Amino acid sequence: MLHDITDATRRFIGLLDADQREDAMRSVTDDDLRHRWGYAPGTRPGLVLGDLRRDQRKAVHGMLTTVLSPHAYTQAAAVMALEDVLDHREGGHRDRHSGDYWTILFGTPDGDEPWGWRIEGHHLSVNVLVADGRVSATPFFLGANPARVTYRGRVVGQPMQLEEELARELLDRMDPTARRLAVVSDLTPHDIRSGDSPRINPSEPVGVTPAQLSKPAGELLFDIVRFYLDRLRHELADEEFARIDQEHLHFSWEGSLRRGEGHYYRVQGPELLIEYDNTFNEANHIHSVWRRHSGDFGDDLLAAHCDLSRHTVALGVAQNG
Repeated sequence: MLHDITDATRRFIGLLDADQREDAMRSVTDDDLRHRWGYAPGTRPGLVLGDLRRDQRKAVHGMLTTVLSPHAYTQAAAVMALEDVLDHREGGHRDRHSGDYWTILFGTPDGDEPWGWRIEGHHLSVNVLVADGRVSATPFFLGANPARVTYRGRVVGQPMQLEEELARELLDRMDPTARRLAVVSDLTPHDIRSGDSPRINPSEPVGVTPAQLSKPAGELLFDIVRFYLDRLRHELADEEFARIDQEHLHFSWEGSLRRGEGHYYRVQGPELLIEYDNTFNEANHIHSVWRRHSGDFGDDLLAAHCDLSRHTVALGVAQNG
């Protein structure tokens, strides 16, 4: 798996000319830029897909497929394609295009130093960092506008259907007491609360815990967490899931329980934050994100790498002394 990620990144770099490399490549130590992410429309640093040659665009998609699971890559491709649908709905006045997604590289996959990349645009942000053979891929944002396209009341396209349906099924499995704990407000926040902040602000967990759920409902809560982690290839997802403190998860819902009306939910744990919001455009515009408190942008891997480097240097000095 790591070999695939490395090879795909090297392939993309190898297809770039000197000017493109200058635009695309930054230092992995540029913490300000690494942490400056977002999901709103607008330009980004790096190279935009629409300006790349066909083989270069395919190489960017090749990088995504080495990190994303097949179903999540399908979602990401659909989200990117929705930019043309949205542009048509808006009459083209915002000049949206499915090529408006940027790639930026942090370091290179040569040698022993950490490196990574980000692929990002409207409603998509995948942040990857590799250090000492380990891979981090949060924040991971997916959104959709329109979230649902219908024909005579039947769904034609809905790339993020399960994000909503699994949470509704969980509410349906709860007994009345658990549901009262889970639904913490009749009102919805304006957006996901963490937004595009570089750091998650700690907040008191609210909602219902696995211990307060029946066994079927508790299992479905874990399934929801697993679904978000399974945005990554199974090797990465397995590693992430093993880190979860399942006993201390909280699930909360805000807003209406009726379909077609604004709603929001959050799954929160000591090292996990999942947020889902569907409030804009008459509840037809989804924002969702998976984040790790200490591990976003691979900061935990970078810290471990620095500690290991200092230990190695100190050991070398002691041996030579």
